[in-house]
Amino acid sequence: MAPRLPARCWRQLALRPSSTATPTTLPRASLLPTTTTTTTSSSPAHHPLLPYTQSRTVKSGWSTLPSRAKPHRFNQVTSGLPAPTAGPAAALKRKERSTPVRAGVLAVKKGMTVFMGRTGARIPCTVLQLDRVQTVLNKTRSKHGYWAVQVGMGERQAGNVTAPLLGYYEAKGIAPKEALAEFRVRDERGLLPVGVQLLPDWFHIGQRVDVRSNSRGMGFAGGMKRHGFAGQEASHGNSKNHRTIGSAGPSQGSGSRVLPGKKMPGRMGNQRVTIQNLPVLMVDNELGIVVVKGCVAGHKGAVVKIQDACKKDPPPDEFIEKTRKLIEERFPEAEAHLQAARERHLELKEARREKRIAELMAQGMKPTEEQADAIEQIIAASAREDTAERAPAEF
Repeated sequence: MAPRLPARCWRQLALRPSSTATPTTLPRASLLPTTTTTTTSSSPAHHPLLPYTQSRTVKSGWSTLPSRAKPHRFNQVTSGLPAPTAGPAAALKRKERSTPVRAGVLAVKKGMTVFMGRTGARIPCTVLQLDRVQTVLNKTRSKHGYWAVQVGMGERQAGNVTAPLLGYYEAKGIAPKEALAEFRVRDERGLLPVGVQLLPDWFHIGQRVDVRSNSRGMGFAGGMKRHGFAGQEASHGNSKNHRTIGSAGPSQGSGSRVLPGKKMPGRMGNQRVTIQNLPVLMVDNELGIVVVKGCVAGHKGAVVKIQDACKKDPPPDEFIEKTRKLIEERFPEAEAHLQAARERHLELKEARREKRIAELMAQGMKPTEEQADAIEQIIAASAREDTAERAPAEF
């Protein structure tokens, strides 16, 4: 028995052209093969049992509206619509109060010690040392979607840095850094000039800070060490299962399976840990240290991130303005130095493209007067150290 025709086929039969219709062109998506593109009254243009097939595209059939370069230009607050609760702008607005006003710094954990109070109280504290902390990059809302300051710490040998990263530092006139970190700030007022150095007086005594670092890695650990399980009984029929975790998956109601997130043996440690609201006890620019009360996660020598506490009020406006002026006084030519580094980077980039680096290296780069004076001071200091070392041996 032949299959039943759908209703759309009968609807198309009522709309089929008559035998006296004008010659038409068969549709492009027609299912019947034809040899001519036009028909006459004796040869109908369309099979009576097949519907018309229209090729619907954006240009024909789907919409009669003109093409829009910005389809969302009417979905704006200026059109009377409420402010959107989703999107980058709304996310920044929600996180405005929990985002610090200023950027943070990178430091190295040197160890723990104690401070003795006036009443004899023993206060445990952690010593964090800043090592040539400089700003490397500013991220803006228009270009990156948020405001942030990229900070680098320490130095690395150029031979241990990849070529793209060397060019990244070269364009900023900064030596390759040992570690890089990004600190989000609330708005553009938290951005800093590129190349300036942040000292421990970036914070003040009594201020609350958040310290982030990776905890010590313990390797693979059992349930008792990793999660503090009590273990099983030592006797009463227990055989060789004293430190095991016991049953891992319930039955029936939970589907006889192990639920996601079950505390089990596995890798312990080496996770990002944030200690919040630590008060600053001491700030010393000569030693380059910031001493905070309490403990900080990580081993000795671990890299930590220090920033203003997000759950406390930011530092006073007077202190923020003071630190800003100190940076401007210490590095008055930061913008000029950055522009000169960019121009020099373009020159070296063109020389590398033309394979003239060997020629430039053979000629040598003439140091500036400041660089020459610094080199002389370093040579004189090393000579004095050698003399001091030889003197006891000769005596």
